[in-house]
Amino acid sequence: MPQRAWSDKRERQYEHIKEGLVDRGTGEDKAEEIAARTVNKERARHGETMEASRTSIRDISSGRRGGLRSHHGSGGRTYDQLRNEAKQRGIKGRSRMNKAELEEVLSR
Repeated sequence: MPQRAWSDKRERQYEHIKEGLVDRGTGEDKAEEIAARTVNKERARHGETMEASRTSIRDISSGRRGGLRSHHGSGGRTYDQLRNEAKQRGIKGRSRMNKAELEEVLSR
């Protein structure tokens, strides 16, 4: 799906993102769509496009956003991640809570 407007760098970036998604079990079509959207957003952020939406420019970068939002996958955050966040927030009784209880307390 690489486009004519993409540089060699952007084509490599597209392939890298797509291969990573496929390796993690994402379907081929979905991986292509995500990779293309990511590359196009990066192009917009770096002024390589004629037009760019406000969200493309003002939102946090794709790499940073993925790192921040990756724990929202199919199973959500792990028990250890939840327990560590509860510890950082100073929640009492966290060691006796199960995953569902930790999620409930942290969502408040």
